Amino acid sequence: MTLQLIDISVRDKQAHPRLAGRITGHVRAVLSETLGATEQTHELAIPVWADISADASDADIDMAMMLKAADIIARLKSNLEKS
Repeated sequence: MTLQLIDISVRDKQAHPRLAGRITGHVRAVLSETLGATEQTHELAIPVWADISADASDADIDMAMMLKAADIIARLKSNLEKS
């Protein structure tokens, strides 16, 4: 079985209601799973958060959120490979 990340983007983001400097939201990740001759596409909405400095740009915020989601996906892949 192989699992590949084929697309990732920020779906939504907003300031945390109580914690200053924290952004919460969802990252859309599209994964391609190949099992034998069968290929299947999975679209996930991954909830993420990031602590951001006051001078961070929108691009910096998006990158921080996508990196968090990519880390979650990497841990998922690692756990699946151990099975």
